[in-house]
Amino acid sequence: MSVLPLAAVVLAGGFGTRLRSVLPDLPKPMAPVAGRSFLDWVLHYLARQGVPSVLLSTGYRAETIAAHFAANRPPGLDQIECIPEPEPLGTAGGFLHAIRQSGWNASTWLCLNGDSLALAPLHGIIRAAANGTPGLLAVRMPDAARYGSLAIAADGTVAAFREKAPGAAWINAGVYAVPDASLAGFPERRPLSWEIDLFPDWIASGTGILAERVEAPFLDIGIPESYAQAEEFIRAHADWFSEPPDSD
Repeated sequence: MSVLPLAAVVLAGGFGTRLRSVLPDLPKPMAPVAGRSFLDWVLHYLARQGVPSVLLSTGYRAETIAAHFAANRPPGLDQIECIPEPEPLGTAGGFLHAIRQSGWNASTWLCLNGDSLALAPLHGIIRAAANGTPGLLAVRMPDAARYGSLAIAADGTVAAFREKAPGAAWINAGVYAVPDASLAGFPERRPLSWEIDLFPDWIASGTGILAERVEAPFLDIGIPESYAQAEEFIRAHADWFSEPPDSD
């Protein structure tokens, strides 16, 4: 396979335990929202951002996700492939497993969660990664109690990941861009987490991680209360997607 300039891995392997009361038989990213699954909207967002190729790292009910996207490729995507995890591998472990199993080659890789959306342009972190610097989206939240927060240095790089605490803060939106060359340095242990294993090691070793600070709409459907807001969120921000939601 030729080398792609850019490809994305979307992490869609979670069990969705906290949503089981409202989604007893579906993997969390397949939660219905505004006429499609939430994962469809994540892919429509990527297509709108000009990302042509997407790998889905799947786990719980992987066959449900694979069957859906075999029949429903979002407009604007050239290729999409589902790669099931043999066991829970962690956020970075699932990302790397999907790439290795797919056989795809890309100069720059994006990694996103399949159960959240930060509606911001991606060109800043993509450009940084293309120039050799990993990057992440940092979203300003009025209350970061659910997410933890970022300490950001004067040069715009991540200084530390902080524990959850109430109050306004910049949070890690779970959207990353990394140069392909960085993959060779990933540890082989599993599970492997971006937030717990990789990023702290990179910071300690002096590898800068750009924090692209954005004031952007953000939604994580991980709990019933936030999932209940998802349809209004999608409809209010229809311009961010390659195909808008159907009318009510």
